[in-house]
Amino acid sequence: MGKLICDKGRPIDKQDVFGQVDKYAVSDIIQKLHRIVFAGYYIDRTYRIYNINTMIASVTEDVAYNLNRQIALALRFDEKHAGKSDEELNLIAEDLTVSFMKKIPEIREYLDTDIEALFVGDPAAESKDAIIISYPGLYAISVQRYAHVLYNLGVPILPRVMTERAHSKTGIDINPGATIGKYFFIDHGTGVVIGETTEIGNNVKIYQGVTLGALSTRGGRALTDKKRHPTIEDNVTIYSGASILGGDTVIGEGSVIGGNVFLTSSVPAGTKVHVANQELKFDGQETKKADEDNKWFYII
Repeated sequence: MGKLICDKGRPIDKQDVFGQVDKYAVSDIIQKLHRIVFAGYYIDRTYRIYNINTMIASVTEDVAYNLNRQIALALRFDEKHAGKSDEELNLIAEDLTVSFMKKIPEIREYLDTDIEALFVGDPAAESKDAIIISYPGLYAISVQRYAHVLYNLGVPILPRVMTERAHSKTGIDINPGATIGKYFFIDHGTGVVIGETTEIGNNVKIYQGVTLGALSTRGGRALTDKKRHPTIEDNVTIYSGASILGGDTVIGEGSVIGGNVFLTSSVPAGTKVHVANQELKFDGQETKKADEDNKWFYII
């Protein structure tokens, strides 16, 4: 084999392995945040502490220390911090870490409503305990809520690493920039994509394969900081396979978007949108068409 050439100054040639955000450390932070947020559901054998309050205090200290380190590393990649010393970056990281930790009670408040929405909305849910222990939708929402706080604090790279860890684990891709209200429900979840500038209100329910995306990304980097993704108002249900695209697209309060619908324009409050019934063809038989009174609003 030829000699590996790593001296051309390209990003791929970088060899500063200790100067990068560590995705495995980020994964560990996520798990420990879960131990704080859902304290009664995770046994922490690392600390060998069986008093729940002491355990939470120990894990919180651990999260703060390691999050501070990862934020300090991430800040190196932000142009506005170019030229700052490691000491200066560490001080900024400390302030950001404290700001994040203060938000944990609010994150728990939102997640409590998400659990309620999942339990009320899913007839297959055995209990809220089962949702917390096993539901991929709640896992993805939890990680996004952690990451969204860091995103709003202006921390680079780290929020996206967090949500991509959840994406790889659940098949649910929620950008850390997406703004999501209370009582958010993702059922099944596989294939869900929610873009960076998406705004989602309260009591919104979505199913597998839903895309809340950009209408076009031909503008590339020129579209950064532009509203590219839809707004979903309160009490909306979006069934499986639906695609809703565009920054000017608003789905009005209380609307129902049926399975496999493709939308690039707004709909007013209380609208039901569905795909017209398909003709089904069976070899050797005449064409059959479903009764117009029984239109499909969803596919689960």
